Formats: sequence, C-alpha cells, structure tokens
Amino acid sequence: MRIDYRLNALVDASLADIAPLPELAAVAARHGATIIQYRDKQASTREMIEQASLMVEALKGTGVPLVINDRVDVALASGADGVHLGADDMDAQTARRLLGQDAIIGLTVKNMSDAERVARAPADYACIGGVFETVSKVNPDTPVGLEGLRDLRTYLRNHRPDLQVGAIAGITLERVEPVIQAGADGVAVISALFRAVDIAAATVDFRHRVDAALEASR
Repeated sequence: MRIDYRLNALVDASLADIAPLPELAAVAARHGATIIQYRDKQASTREMIEQASLMVEALKGTGVPLVINDRVDVALASGADGVHLGADDMDAQTARRLLGQDAIIGLTVKNMSDAERVARAPADYACIGGVFETVSKVNPDTPVGLEGLRDLRTYLRNHRPDLQVGAIAGITLERVEPVIQAGADGVAVISALFRAVDIAAATVDFRHRVDAALEASR
C-alpha cells in the first residue's frame, strides 16, 4: 500500500491531560496530518481497544489512516488501519499474515541492523529515529543525528526504493527542512504539535513546512 507519510501525528497517552485522545487525533487529521499513530505503553489491552475504537470513529470521513504502536491485537480488535512495530515487537511477516494484505505496517529503524531487517520485511513505511533528543519518550539509544538519518535513508533507498521513510524524535518546525534534506519523506511529531498553544495551527504549519521542504528537495 502506498502511504502518505508527510506528517505523522503521534497521539501518545501522555497527552490525555490536554484533551481526549480521539479529539486530538481528529484535530490533527483535519488540519494536515497524513497519518495518525496511537501509542500507549501503560494502558490495559481493554483500555487501548476502547481508545483506538474511539479514534477510528473520530477519524471517519477524514481519509487519514490510524496505526497502533506495538499492538497487533489492538489494531485487529479496534478496526484500525494497521500497526507500527519496533524491533522487539511482533515481526512484520507475522503481523502481515494476521492483519492481511491491505493493512499498513510501519517499522522503526534505529540502526543499520534494523535497516537491513526492514529492507527484507513486508513493510509499507519505516521511521528512522530518534534523530534528536526528545522529552516525549525515555530513549536509551543515542540519537542518530542528521548524518545517521542520511546513512540509514540511503541504505533503505538502495534496497527498498518504494518505501516511504519518516524521521522521529525532537522534530521542531525549524528542523523539518534539514531532516527532509537528509532524505526523509516526512516527519513524526508529538510535543511540537500537541503541546502547542493552537494544535490546529501548529499542524497546518508543520504540513506547509514539510510540503515546502519536499518541493525544494526535488
């Protein structure tokens, strides 16, 4: 499946103090996000299915797909469009078998061994990171930086030219252009979107910045 990865709005459970998560997902989808990812490392399976189902409902009519971080079972139970999997999660081949050919499967790339695995996997997109330091997630791995992003992106382009590749972690509006110049097709954003004073305006700004950077890099 051809994914539009220009702006991945990552709805993390930690954002629940701002507004209900389905509401946040809908605002982002209506103002320029091209894919929504729901991430919750703490909730019970039942709670995650409830939240994901509400998000599926909230996104109806927007045309923006929802992927669930880590949890193939939650994606299946909620009717989400797919999953985003890390190296320690279910392998992409098994996820594809369970979710079917039309599901979206995204994979995390933190290093070259991840990139090699992703190049062989039945994935629709990959996300490289963390590119920069971030406050949104405890990350024991050193950020790959723009240089690492460029190297990993080059490898994936050579082995999977069809694969959309995003960048995550510490992405601010000012960093969009250098990240796209380093080879990313888009960005995944949490805090800079959802902790902005005006979430809708921030989403519009990010989408414009991504589109302009992609246009300039062609």
